[in-house]
Amino acid sequence: ASAHGLTASPFKSAYVAAKHGIVGLTKTVALETAGQGITCNAICPGYVLTPLVEAQIPDQMKVHNMDRDTVIREVMLLRQPSRQFATVEEIGGTTAFLCSSAAAQITGTTISVDGGWTAL
Repeated sequence: ASAHGLTASPFKSAYVAAKHGIVGLTKTVALETAGQGITCNAICPGYVLTPLVEAQIPDQMKVHNMDRDTVIREVMLLRQPSRQFATVEEIGGTTAFLCSSAAAQITGTTISVDGGWTAL
Protein backbone atom coordinates (compact mmCIF):
# COMPACT_ATOMS: atom_id res chain seq x y z
CA ALA A 1 0.00 0.00 0.00
CA SER A 2 1.68 3.19 1.21
CA ALA A 3 1.97 5.40 4.27
CA HIS A 4 -1.01 7.09 2.62
CA GLY A 5 -3.01 3.92 3.31
CA LEU A 6 -2.76 4.83 7.00
CA THR A 7 -2.75 8.63 6.91
CA ALA A 8 -3.57 11.46 4.52
CA SER A 9 -1.99 14.45 2.81
CA PRO A 10 -3.72 17.48 1.32
CA PHE A 11 -4.45 17.48 -2.41
CA LYS A 12 -4.01 13.70 -2.74
CA SER A 13 -7.60 12.54 -2.23
CA ALA A 14 -7.69 10.00 -5.06
CA TYR A 15 -4.31 8.50 -4.12
CA VAL A 16 -5.14 8.35 -0.41
CA ALA A 17 -8.55 6.79 -1.11
CA ALA A 18 -6.96 4.13 -3.33
CA LYS A 19 -4.32 3.27 -0.73
CA HIS A 20 -6.93 3.06 2.05
CA GLY A 21 -8.84 0.71 -0.26
CA ILE A 22 -5.80 -1.56 -0.53
CA VAL A 23 -5.61 -1.75 3.27
CA GLY A 24 -9.31 -2.72 3.41
CA LEU A 25 -8.83 -5.32 0.69
CA THR A 26 -5.86 -6.75 2.61
CA LYS A 27 -7.98 -7.22 5.73
CA THR A 28 -10.82 -8.83 3.78
CA VAL A 29 -8.55 -11.26 1.92
CA ALA A 30 -6.84 -12.16 5.21
CA LEU A 31 -10.18 -13.08 6.77
CA GLU A 32 -11.29 -15.03 3.71
CA THR A 33 -8.09 -17.10 3.47
CA ALA A 34 -6.99 -17.51 7.11
CA GLY A 35 -8.49 -21.01 7.34
CA GLN A 36 -6.34 -22.20 4.43
CA GLY A 37 -3.05 -21.06 5.97
CA ILE A 38 -2.74 -18.14 3.57
CA THR A 39 -1.60 -14.80 4.92
CA CYS A 40 -2.26 -11.39 3.43
CA ASN A 41 -0.63 -8.21 4.68
CA ALA A 42 0.08 -4.73 3.36
CA ILE A 43 3.49 -3.11 3.48
CA CYS A 44 3.09 0.65 3.82
CA PRO A 45 6.30 2.42 2.87
CA GLY A 46 6.97 6.11 3.07
CA TYR A 47 9.29 7.55 0.46
CA VAL A 48 11.40 4.83 -1.15
CA LEU A 49 14.37 5.81 -3.28
CA THR A 50 13.29 4.37 -6.62
CA PRO A 51 13.88 5.59 -10.19
CA LEU A 52 10.41 7.20 -10.07
CA VAL A 53 11.31 9.20 -6.95
CA GLU A 54 14.74 10.08 -8.38
CA ALA A 55 12.97 11.50 -11.43
CA GLN A 56 10.80 13.74 -9.22
CA ILE A 57 13.74 15.41 -7.49
CA PRO A 58 14.76 17.81 -10.33
CA ASP A 59 11.15 18.98 -10.73
CA GLN A 60 10.86 19.61 -6.99
CA MET A 61 14.16 21.51 -7.08
CA LYS A 62 12.73 23.85 -9.74
CA VAL A 63 9.34 24.29 -8.06
CA HIS A 64 10.87 25.13 -4.68
CA ASN A 65 14.06 26.83 -5.94
CA MET A 66 16.21 24.59 -3.75
CA ASP A 67 19.29 22.46 -4.23
CA ARG A 68 18.99 18.67 -4.27
CA ASP A 69 19.83 18.00 -0.61
CA THR A 70 17.57 20.78 0.66
CA VAL A 71 14.55 19.73 -1.41
CA ILE A 72 14.97 16.12 -0.29
CA ARG A 73 15.25 17.08 3.38
CA GLU A 74 12.75 19.96 3.57
CA VAL A 75 10.14 18.94 1.00
CA MET A 76 10.22 15.27 0.10
CA LEU A 77 11.18 13.83 3.50
CA LEU A 78 9.50 16.49 5.62
CA ARG A 79 6.89 14.04 6.96
CA GLN A 80 9.36 11.17 7.37
CA PRO A 81 11.02 11.78 10.78
CA SER A 82 14.09 9.66 9.95
CA ARG A 83 14.76 12.11 7.10
CA GLN A 84 15.99 9.14 5.07
CA PHE A 85 14.49 7.35 2.11
CA ALA A 86 13.59 3.72 2.65
CA THR A 87 15.42 1.44 0.23
CA VAL A 88 14.10 -1.17 -2.13
CA GLU A 89 16.18 -3.68 -0.17
CA GLU A 90 14.42 -2.75 3.08
CA ILE A 91 11.01 -3.24 1.48
CA GLY A 92 12.22 -6.55 0.02
CA GLY A 93 13.47 -7.68 3.43
CA THR A 94 10.11 -6.92 4.99
CA THR A 95 8.41 -8.86 2.21
CA ALA A 96 10.75 -11.83 2.69
CA PHE A 97 10.00 -11.87 6.42
CA LEU A 98 6.24 -11.86 5.76
CA CYS A 99 6.72 -14.84 3.43
CA SER A 100 8.68 -16.78 6.06
CA SER A 101 7.40 -19.28 8.60
CA ALA A 102 8.23 -16.76 11.35
CA ALA A 103 5.30 -14.69 10.06
CA ALA A 104 2.80 -17.55 9.74
CA GLN A 105 0.38 -15.91 12.18
CA ILE A 106 0.76 -12.38 10.87
CA THR A 107 -2.21 -11.68 8.64
CA GLY A 108 -4.62 -8.86 7.95
CA THR A 109 -2.28 -6.17 9.14
CA THR A 110 -0.16 -3.35 7.83
CA ILE A 111 3.56 -2.96 8.36
CA SER A 112 4.91 0.55 8.07
CA VAL A 113 8.38 1.02 6.63
CA ASP A 114 8.20 4.78 6.72
CA GLY A 115 10.91 6.19 8.97
CA GLY A 116 8.29 7.14 11.56
CA TRP A 117 5.86 8.96 9.23
CA THR A 118 2.73 7.22 10.52
CA ALA A 119 3.86 7.64 14.15
CA LEU A 120 3.20 11.38 13.88
